[in-house]
Amino acid sequence: MLRWVIILVVLSLVAGVLGFGGIAGAAASGARIIFYIFLVLLVASIIMSIIKKV
Repeated sequence: MLRWVIILVVLSLVAGVLGFGGIAGAAASGARIIFYIFLVLLVASIIMSIIKKV
């Protein structure tokens, strides 16, 4: 999932440099949403591993 975030961030940077504002904004917002989902899953995984050890 983190790979998709990196791909979308690179796509948004390239689109921003080339002047495609709509595409850059869409890719950046997609990357942001996937990144937040990744963070939530990471925190949930850490909490579950801590609970499992106890």
